[in-house]
Amino acid sequence: KHRHIFTHTLETTTTIFVMARLLFLSLFSALILATVVTKSEAFSKTVKAPYRMHRPKKLTHIHFYFHDIVSADKPTAVIVATAPTTNSSASAFGLVVVIDDPLTVGPEITSEEVGRAQGMYSSADQKTFGLLMNLNLVFTKGEFSGSTVAMYGRNPVMSKVREMSIIGGTGAFRFGRGYAEARTFVFDTTNGNAVVEYNVYIWH
Repeated sequence: KHRHIFTHTLETTTTIFVMARLLFLSLFSALILATVVTKSEAFSKTVKAPYRMHRPKKLTHIHFYFHDIVSADKPTAVIVATAPTTNSSASAFGLVVVIDDPLTVGPEITSEEVGRAQGMYSSADQKTFGLLMNLNLVFTKGEFSGSTVAMYGRNPVMSKVREMSIIGGTGAFRFGRGYAEARTFVFDTTNGNAVVEYNVYIWH
């Protein structure tokens, strides 16, 4: 009889131990899962600027002339793609052009070169001449030599003044933001070459 009671007690104790262990494992797993979910949900946080220069401290104004040369012995703007309907489109919709255009101090091509506009533009409007500009302004002389500015936006070329976004930069313009104003200085209807005046404003 005592042996039966002892066996029953041992079985009960074992059962309680197993249940307690399972409960502990369940609670531990739930805790781990909650921690993982919490970490995955916190996908963003505010951090301190790694360098003092990354905090926007000043507004810089840069003025230059942009030379888009499509007809020359060495053109700086080259058509790389067209759509089947581009030639019949009133706005050349689907046209894609890659550029490495010189940026100069004055409107003459012989003026001092201070940088290059490298990237592409495409005709992205089916009704009017509206270009999508996606390029880097690469400065090669002066205070900002070696720095770049990323410009992106819509360029309705028939408008007197066009405004595009400055969405970033490198070097002196890390974390840069601002806008660019473009005004056509001259457009040659015989060959398609253009000179555009730019005023760029950058917080950096």
